[in-house]
Amino acid sequence: MFIGAINEENGQMNVVKNRLTGEWDTVPNVARHYKANKLNWVVIGEDNYGEGSSREHAALEPRHLGGRAIIVKSFARIHETNLKKQGLLPLTFSDPNDYHKIRPSDKISLIGLEDLLPSEPVECHIKHKDGGTIQIKLNHSMNDLQISWFSAGSALNKMKEDSKKR
Repeated sequence: MFIGAINEENGQMNVVKNRLTGEWDTVPNVARHYKANKLNWVVIGEDNYGEGSSREHAALEPRHLGGRAIIVKSFARIHETNLKKQGLLPLTFSDPNDYHKIRPSDKISLIGLEDLLPSEPVECHIKHKDGGTIQIKLNHSMNDLQISWFSAGSALNKMKEDSKKR
C-alpha cells in the first residue's frame, strides 16, 4: 500500500512520519499503528490518482487499515469507482490550488460526513502545526447508493445489511 509513493515531507519512497510517535516508518506499518489506535487517516495526492492501480485491492487495503478518504486534484476513473465500492470517500479539491495549502504535518478534519449528500461539497478544516487553520471545499461524485456504501463501510457491507432486513 503506497510503498511506491514519494513522501513530500522527506522525498523518500515508503517512509512517512507516524504522527502519534514522531518516528519514521513504512506506510503500511504507520497505517497499522493508526488503526490499532483508532485513528482515521486520509491520503493527499495530485493528478490522476490511482492510474495503473485499478485493481480492487488497491482500494481495499487503505480502507482495511483505517483510511477514510482520498483527497486529490483528479482520479483515474476506474480507481475512483473502486474506492467508492470499498467505502473510501474519493474527494477532489474544489480549487486545485488548495492542494498547495496542505502541509505534511497538518491535521485534516472532514466535516458533516454523516450528512453527506450527492453533489454537495464537503467542508475540510486544516490545522497547521503552528496553530493556524484554514477551510477549503472538496467535491465528490457519489450518488445516494454510493453514499450508502460509504456509510456502511463498503458495498459488500451494505449488501450484508440489506440481506439481513429481508
